[in-house]
This record gives sequence, C-alpha cells and structure tokens, in this order.
Amino acid sequence: MISRNLIFLPLLTEMLLTLYAFALLSVRKSRARKAGLVNLDRVSLHDDAWPEDVQKVSNNIRNQFQLPILFGLLMLVLWAMQETSVFVQALAWTFVASRVLHFFVHTGSNYVPVRRRIFTFGFLIVLVLLGISFWTILRGPGSL
Repeated sequence: MISRNLIFLPLLTEMLLTLYAFALLSVRKSRARKAGLVNLDRVSLHDDAWPEDVQKVSNNIRNQFQLPILFGLLMLVLWAMQETSVFVQALAWTFVASRVLHFFVHTGSNYVPVRRRIFTFGFLIVLVLLGISFWTILRGPGSL
C-alpha cells in the first residue's frame, strides 16, 4: 500500500511550476526593460505595455490560478476522504504533466489549437477526479 500523503506530490509539483513561471516572468521583464521594449507610460496598468514574450508568461500565471486551484482543492478533498489510490495518484500526475505541457506551449509558440487540446485534457482529468470525489462520498471510503 502506498502512503496516502503521496497525493500531495503532484500538488507541490504544480506549485513549483507556478513559482517557476513567476521567476521566468521576472527574467523576461528584466530583459525587456534592459532592451527598452517596455512602454513605461502604460506599464503600471496595461499588459500590452510589455512585449509578447512577457505577456505570454503573465497570461500563463493567471491560468495557474484557475483550473490548478480546483485540482489542489480536489487533492485535499480526496486526501481527507482517504481516496488516494494508485489510480487517483496517476490521474493527479497526469494532470500535472498536462499543466507542464500547457506551460511550455503557452510561454513558447502559444499555438492555441494545441494549447486548447492540452487544457481540455487537463480539464477532463479534473472532472474525473471530481467524479471520484462524488463517488467516494456516495459510496464511502475505499470504493475504488
């Protein structure tokens, strides 16, 4: 039997991804300032004051506080219900892998059709985890 606390490793990895995005944003903003690519008159209130590579990371950070928040809450719910099977943990790691791919597409090519497919895949995983949560509540712990 695996430790139920391992359910938090994917969540912590998702947090590291978010922190990495903040660090990358700082680096890209610094480079943009040094290169004179920032509209200083608009920078305090307008994202378009920054070059595209900065905007990509900034937009991705906003995304890190959307679906991943629901994922994090589900990890807490599943842990509290002691529903941390190998299957649930595999789903959690798959979600995090989808977020890493989403990050690289979003901050790189930002090709929307690929980004949308990756997001949809992660969304479906969260939906399955939510279904497992409901199932566990209705059937009781250890139902999977």
